[in-house]
Amino acid sequence: MTARPLIGVSTYLESGARWGVWELEAALLPSGYPRLVQRAGGLAAMLPPDDPERAAAAVARLDGVVIAGGPDVDPSRYGAERSERTGPPAHLRDAWELALIRAALASGTPLLGICRGMQLLNVALGGTLVQHLDGHVAEVGVFGRHPVKPVPGTRYGDIAPEPVSVPTYHHQAVDRLGDGLTVSAYAEDGTVEAVELPGPPWVLGVQWHPEMGEDVRVVQALVRA
Repeated sequence: MTARPLIGVSTYLESGARWGVWELEAALLPSGYPRLVQRAGGLAAMLPPDDPERAAAAVARLDGVVIAGGPDVDPSRYGAERSERTGPPAHLRDAWELALIRAALASGTPLLGICRGMQLLNVALGGTLVQHLDGHVAEVGVFGRHPVKPVPGTRYGDIAPEPVSVPTYHHQAVDRLGDGLTVSAYAEDGTVEAVELPGPPWVLGVQWHPEMGEDVRVVQALVRA
């Protein structure tokens, strides 16, 4: 039997999570992420925030890495002043996930960034972000949908060659593109919806939330890689 690839997924670290009679600090991951990895043929492993110096050792044990969605990236990470519309910083998570991204890039480990994960990939490669964008959140706490159009000839364009309606919930987006990245999908309003590094290694970021939908092609491609 062929072993299923082990895919690490970064997680939240929340100060107060409740289950049963307990309310404690917890490492959390919405179940859509591991289920998506499982549906795509992989084994899912949670990667809670840790010492960034341990990122390379963690990535070395994995076949692929997913940087999950979550809070806004600290603007200081890309040399910007904080906008009043930007959420509170998540310093531990920023540091850990940036280290995971850099370790994956250095080792050639397949890497997928989802929403915040795509934004962090862009920042890790020297890009910047738009700190507030209207029209990409249906309402607070509710995922919306909108179409994205692939760029022909890109990795994402090969995965999903047709326009696709995707689950979305974000108010920030790529501004200046990071070094070496190529845009591989756009929203109807011109917002960058997917970025990638051409050629090996396998590196892709998507602005939407595939874990909230039925289309598993992006993560299947990661698992195959």
